[in-house]
Amino acid sequence: MTREQEILVGMDGSSASLHALDWAVVEARARGLGLRLVVAYSLPSFTAASLDGGYAALDDEAIRAGAQAVLDEAFAHVRQAGVPVHGRVVTGDAAGVLVEESRHVELAVVGTRGRGGFADRLLGTVSSALPAHAWCPTVVVPLRGPDGHPLPDGETAEVRPVRRIVVGVDGSPPAERALHAAIREAEAWDAELFAVSGVPLASMTGALAWLPSAVDHEQVLKDIAEGLDVVVDRAVLEHPGARVQRRVLDGTGAELLTEFSAATDLVVVGSRGRGGFAGLLLGSTSQAVLHHARCPVMVVTARGDAAAA
Repeated sequence: MTREQEILVGMDGSSASLHALDWAVVEARARGLGLRLVVAYSLPSFTAASLDGGYAALDDEAIRAGAQAVLDEAFAHVRQAGVPVHGRVVTGDAAGVLVEESRHVELAVVGTRGRGGFADRLLGTVSSALPAHAWCPTVVVPLRGPDGHPLPDGETAEVRPVRRIVVGVDGSPPAERALHAAIREAEAWDAELFAVSGVPLASMTGALAWLPSAVDHEQVLKDIAEGLDVVVDRAVLEHPGARVQRRVLDGTGAELLTEFSAATDLVVVGSRGRGGFAGLLLGSTSQAVLHHARCPVMVVTARGDAAAA
C-alpha cells in the first residue's frame, strides 16, 4: 500500500488539538512531510430536549458548518507554517475515521489534555483508541504547562523541538519496532537517543513467591544490559551512523519512561495493537505512559507492518 508523505492530525477545535497541530507542524518540517487535517463529526442518536419543553431539531447542516469552522480555524492557525497542508470534514466517529485515515499516512498526531482519571481512561476516546488501532505510528501530545500540570481549554503551551528521545526496549518485537521508529526520529531531528530497559526486581521479589529468595541483582542487570546491546546493535546495522545510548535501570518500563518524560522531548513505546477486544486496550506499559507522560508519546504497533504488506 502506498502511503502519502503526510502527517494526519485530528482536529476538534480544542486547545489540546491546536497544540497537537503545532507539534505536527514542527515534526513535518523536520521530516519533510505535509499535513492532512481531519475534522470528524457525527449526529447524536437521541433527540435533545430544548429549554422550552419542546424538542430541538438536530440540523446536520448546522453541525457540519461548525465542523467546517473548526477546520478553517486550523488552516488559519498554520497558514504561515511553510508546510503543505490540506484537510476535510468527515461524517463518522472521530476515532474510527482517524484509524481509517491512518492507513494512508506516515504518522498520526492527536492531542489530549492529559488530566488522568476516569474520564481520560474511557475506551472510545480518540487519544486512547487511535494509538491502539492506527495503521501507522501515533503521537499523543499532552497539553501541559512548563510545570508539567495539565492546562485548561483556552490556554496554550510552547512546542519544544525534539532534542532528546527515550525509547523503551524489552527485547519483544513491538519494542524493536519502536526502536527503529525512535532511530528514524532521532535522525530527522539530530536528537540524542536513549534506549532504556527496566528491571523491576524490587517489586518482583516481594510479590512473587516462586522467585528465588536471593536474586543476584548485579548479574540480572548485566544479563539485561547484554540483551539490550544485542537488540540495539542489530537495529543500528539498518541505520548506519545512528548513535544510541543504552540504560538499564531498576524499575518497570512504565515507571521509568514516565519519569524520563519530565526531561525528554519524545517518548517512544511499542504495543501489539492486535485489534479485536484484546486490542481495545493498549499494553499496560504504553497505556500507563500515555496517561502520565509530560511530553509527547509515540506508540508504534504491528499494524503498520501489516498495512505496508
